[in-house]
Amino acid sequence: MLGASSVAADDKVYRLKLAETWGPNFPIFGDATKNMAAMADKMSNGRLKIRIDSSNKHKAPLGVFDMVKSGQYDMGHSASYYWKGKVPNTLYFTTMPFGMTASEQYSWFYYGGGMELMADVYKPHNLLSFPGGNTGVQMGGWFQKEIKSVDDLKGLKMRIPGFAGEILAELGAKPTNIAPGELYTALERKTIDALEWVGPSLDLRMGFHKIAPYYYTGWHEPGTELQFLVNQRVWDKLPADLQEILRVAMRTAAYDMYTQSTYESGKNWVSIKTEYPDVQVKNFPPEVMTQLRAANDKLLVEHAAQDDMAKKIQKSQAEYMKQVRSWTEISDKAYLNSFD
Repeated sequence: MLGASSVAADDKVYRLKLAETWGPNFPIFGDATKNMAAMADKMSNGRLKIRIDSSNKHKAPLGVFDMVKSGQYDMGHSASYYWKGKVPNTLYFTTMPFGMTASEQYSWFYYGGGMELMADVYKPHNLLSFPGGNTGVQMGGWFQKEIKSVDDLKGLKMRIPGFAGEILAELGAKPTNIAPGELYTALERKTIDALEWVGPSLDLRMGFHKIAPYYYTGWHEPGTELQFLVNQRVWDKLPADLQEILRVAMRTAAYDMYTQSTYESGKNWVSIKTEYPDVQVKNFPPEVMTQLRAANDKLLVEHAAQDDMAKKIQKSQAEYMKQVRSWTEISDKAYLNSFD
């Protein structure tokens, strides 16, 4: 028979606060946090309550890392590569240019050692990080002028975060990161010349097609994974069953965001082609792609030479991608090529 103290512990309600980078009712990304919180509540029979504060509430869309690290918030939902200026090795856990697709990356996280490496990077900061939803392959961005050669990238002011921004800087561009709610205004006022956001799933509602007619296919984010951040001390105070409930809720919400992104991209892609025929879909010229890949390879070597953890993560990703890509090519790629 359980004692009174055990019953009290079982009945205790744990209330957590989550800060997200996205604005209120932001589709897909914001749906992931709402789904996660609802599942945690239901699976715990009301013992785990998670309040979500959007960027309009906490006023720091790109400050989620610091707010969760300091304990101002218990949890966060954002993108790991936003923190590369604070902790450079976090960028590897969102996506890498010319890297793994979403399915390949998920298998690396859960079966190829990715989760363990991510834990090592975040541990010194009193944080746990979990996959928080994938967009799939992202488009290469909206441009006000056509990119015909590498020279067209020189001086180009573009919103593009992560490692891809460093690559473009190598080719003479001027990358910057801007919070989602400020993107349209920055492009409209020509504070920037181009931007990448996500893809048809979210780009269409942002209205970028009204002011930037060239829409380029992707190279820089082949499987963009968001993240759930959890303060380590908060996690440690949760009973074991609530830890597992939270873990399952985050993992399920992440997968659901991936499927929702795929659905919305397919639906919106049809709308772009039929309702906005003036949008010009382009591939970057082969010369540009060659230079982008060369800059990518150069920077990877430099990062690895400066940081043992970067070298370790890169090695893990490269070896795993070599293994899994051989299967992707004979399965997904061969299947799709059969329609050509």
